[in-house]
Amino acid sequence: MTAASENWTIASAADAARARALLARLTAEAGVPALDRARFLTALGGRLLRGLDAGATELTVTTRVGRELRVALGGPEPWRHTLVCPSPVPGPLPRLDEAPLAEALLGADEDAAALLSSLAETEELLRIHREELHQTNQGVLALHAELEAAALAQRELLDAERTARAEAEKARRLLTFLANASAVLNASLDHDDILRRLPELLVPEYARHVDVWIVDDERTPPGERAAATVAAARTGRPQHAGRHLAELPGVDDLPASALSPDRPLLCLPVGARTVQGVLTLAAPGDRFDPDTTVMLLELARRAGIALDNARQYEQHRDVAEALQRAQLTELPPTPGLALAARYLPATHGLNIGGDWYDAFPQPDGSVLAVIGDVTGHGLRAAVIMGQLRTALRAYAVEGNGPARILTLLHRMLRHQEPELYATCAIARFTPGEPGVVWAAAGHPPAVARGPRGEVRVLEAKPGIMLGVPMPYEYEEHTVDLPAGSTLALYTDGLVERRSAGIDTGIDRLARAMGALRTEDLADMDAAADSLLKPMLHDSEHDDDICLLLCRTARV
Repeated sequence: MTAASENWTIASAADAARARALLARLTAEAGVPALDRARFLTALGGRLLRGLDAGATELTVTTRVGRELRVALGGPEPWRHTLVCPSPVPGPLPRLDEAPLAEALLGADEDAAALLSSLAETEELLRIHREELHQTNQGVLALHAELEAAALAQRELLDAERTARAEAEKARRLLTFLANASAVLNASLDHDDILRRLPELLVPEYARHVDVWIVDDERTPPGERAAATVAAARTGRPQHAGRHLAELPGVDDLPASALSPDRPLLCLPVGARTVQGVLTLAAPGDRFDPDTTVMLLELARRAGIALDNARQYEQHRDVAEALQRAQLTELPPTPGLALAARYLPATHGLNIGGDWYDAFPQPDGSVLAVIGDVTGHGLRAAVIMGQLRTALRAYAVEGNGPARILTLLHRMLRHQEPELYATCAIARFTPGEPGVVWAAAGHPPAVARGPRGEVRVLEAKPGIMLGVPMPYEYEEHTVDLPAGSTLALYTDGLVERRSAGIDTGIDRLARAMGALRTEDLADMDAAADSLLKPMLHDSEHDDDICLLLCRTARV
């Protein structure tokens, strides 16, 4: 389609109205939407009115390709506008005088009505959108409130979980400390050692300072004891002394102590059956924690049990050692035979009672040297040891030799103490005879040193232990022992150590015997001490020890 064009002269307002009416009809027939038409016609009317102020003007209307409408306005302010129409612009283009003025006015009303209808639809859509937006906003607000509530609940749950974890970790830490501290306290049976370890365990984490007062210890002057400490000892109840009430579980509150006015004190009675003392702790901070206090109360109770066990152990040990020493023989003076003996109780543990030595003459003039060891320790072992010693002497008075004595002892022990065993070695020295007759019941072998320093171990197989539930007859052995020789009888505590076997200890004893000089043997007591020194190395031993040295006189 070719272009079509018309020039309209706009000389008056009536011409402007007719031009507007014609273009309104053309754009309407070409399918231009009402809103676009209204915008176009409004812009056109304003331009036409401004153009009339300057005089007549030319309005050129052109169509191209059937769907394009171009408008050009001359004058001082030229204006051009192009509309792309949905439908072809009907032709031919009309002349300006073909549009009656009345029709132009009515056409303007139609356009206004269409525009108003479009505005009404738009307003209705806006109203609907506003309602939807309001509902959406309400939903968003409700969702936000739900999310905030959920976030708050989640934070509360996380805080509760953190608190629970912190409390569980604190409880675990306190229980672990209590278990470890109890193990440390119960590992010792030394009263003073337990009292020394308590401050080491508690300072500085649970107390700034720790004082342990033992009730029967008068070394602490009364004026240096806090009133709360004395109250705890008197009442047997834990006491708290501070400027403010602590309200700790199971603890009484007292005013601040004059000895510690700025720092609270916690005074805990110590003792299993009775109050042995008071554990006084100065707070590590400005107060004592309730959970920690519960742990400290339990620790004080366990410390009391450990102290009570240590005290009972020491009493039991002292009685056993006293009984043991009371039953040991004072060596008799024996012509032609020098004797020396040593008894050393175990340096730790309750391994006291059961080891013994003895030496006494027989009716025929011979001398019996005896060494023995009852299984078990403590008072019972010491008592059984005394019974064996008495029975052995009774059997010896009847003239029995070493083997027969052991056989009778074995029979007695088997029937009277069926669950108790013992080892024993007996050596008989007869004046004028160069040899020694001996018999052993499960005992470590004797070690002999010749007059020139040669050493040998009497390794003949010993008989079974005394008391083993089976009948047994012991055998005697004879070994040459020239004048000037020394025979060492001993219990296993001298040669046996946890870190080495008994054979190693026997070899060490043999070397120590060989290292003795002849002049060392002139004084048998000094020789015994010289022999013990390399064997023990001044160290602790966990079993008691007996040593009996027998030296035949030189001719």
